Amino acid sequence: MRYLTARKRAEGKGASGTGTEDHWHMTVSAVGLALIVPVFVVIFGRALGGDREEVLATFAHPAIAILTALVIFAGMQHFRRGAQTMIDDYSRGTTRKILIISVAVLSYGLTASGLFALAKIAL
Repeated sequence: MRYLTARKRAEGKGASGTGTEDHWHMTVSAVGLALIVPVFVVIFGRALGGDREEVLATFAHPAIAILTALVIFAGMQHFRRGAQTMIDDYSRGTTRKILIISVAVLSYGLTASGLFALAKIAL
């Protein structure tokens, strides 16, 4: 006979069914974004006032292109997970499924278009 305590039955069960895994991913991505976004904002702010050639030269630099790609990718993944958690908490049924699919399509679409634009600039 197998005896499960209430804690063992509840472990790993959250609103989305993944328990603390989503929280851990959100925490790690938040710390990563907290480190790289300020650097990106400074670089973007400096490039903002320049003409087209200066902006293209700034974002064509490999380190800045990689940093920008990381901000786009990590930011959109963080957005997708956060929005999905919110949807899991506050909606039910078919509406929930449609919203989760919509957020995933939006985040992946924005990621793809951002990385494509960056590749056009950097290459």
